[in-house]
Amino acid sequence: MTRPGVCSKNSVLFLTPEAPALDVGGGALRSASLLAYLRARYAVEVVSFNLPAHSGAAPARIWRNAMRLVRGVPPLLDRYSGCEAQLDPFVDSRNYALAVIEHFWCAPYAARLRPHTTRLLLDLHNVESELAASKARAASWPLSAAFQRFAGCYRRLERRWLPSFDLVLVASEDDRRRVDHPNVHVYPNALPEIPRPASAEADCIIFSGNLKYDPNVDAVRWFRSKVWPAVRERFPGVEWRLVGRNQEAVEPFVSGDPRIRVIGPIENAVAALSEAKVCVVPLISGSGTRFKILEAWAASRAVVSTSIGAEGLGARPGEHLLIADEPAVFADAIARVLEIPDLRQSLGEAGRRLYLDRYTWPAAWRRLEEAGV
Repeated sequence: MTRPGVCSKNSVLFLTPEAPALDVGGGALRSASLLAYLRARYAVEVVSFNLPAHSGAAPARIWRNAMRLVRGVPPLLDRYSGCEAQLDPFVDSRNYALAVIEHFWCAPYAARLRPHTTRLLLDLHNVESELAASKARAASWPLSAAFQRFAGCYRRLERRWLPSFDLVLVASEDDRRRVDHPNVHVYPNALPEIPRPASAEADCIIFSGNLKYDPNVDAVRWFRSKVWPAVRERFPGVEWRLVGRNQEAVEPFVSGDPRIRVIGPIENAVAALSEAKVCVVPLISGSGTRFKILEAWAASRAVVSTSIGAEGLGARPGEHLLIADEPAVFADAIARVLEIPDLRQSLGEAGRRLYLDRYTWPAAWRRLEEAGV
């Protein structure tokens, strides 16, 4: 946890449950973008919590989440609760021009921060009630019932905590329509300005992301069982690569196929994606917008996505990417891109233009200026 320093009337407190970083995952990358903007304009104190260790074993996870279901407390809100003592040194006898809370998981700390700031901002990486509801729609019973229960809990908690904030940021217009607050602004997920990679295409398709994140696990499982067999049979030389940390979460259901290669964590996702002929985004649940699509566009690579995977980006199907929601249609879309080099190139070029126009940090920061941040 960062130690407190000297405050001024131009100071900001930035409370984040995960350390901002460029190479860890989408949440850390969104936080890094907002933090870079604030540091160019304010003196910023960054606060993150040291959480107590808990067991990652399946029986322990099941027991914890069963108790959370009974109590009506969503997992991440529960995980990040009770850290007021770590926050106290930053707020006792101190005041800030702006206090920023990253993720709804930490929204209850608004009560501790409100007396010490002129403005209080919540950055919603996802609308958690919608994310949980989408997981419920994608899952089978009994997981569907658990996610539906948590979705209801999140809706209740959103009604309670969102009015505590002066300004709420969301990742897309879709999410803005889901948030009941008088001052909601879209701050899109974005990447730094990245030069076009010079990598040559390999005969592969790539899925990227934090492979432990529930929507990504579901996406890999769905693609492996329902789409990959058709692609594998039709294109004997094509390899499917999985790029991202926590690869152990998906290895049980992708192992045993020599044409599925789990790359694991890499330093430069855009460079890795630039080797793909197709970047696939077979998400069946989610909220916010997908960094994996922005990274593919930055690499000038063609994307095939489900509707929910491409939600919120304002992409036009057939121009910036291809959209398919049924397994056979998804496999056919991949086949079209693999078989037609001109289509691959046009999708990749159009995606890169959209990234440069809307989804670089300077482009996203203009939205913050418009919001008066």
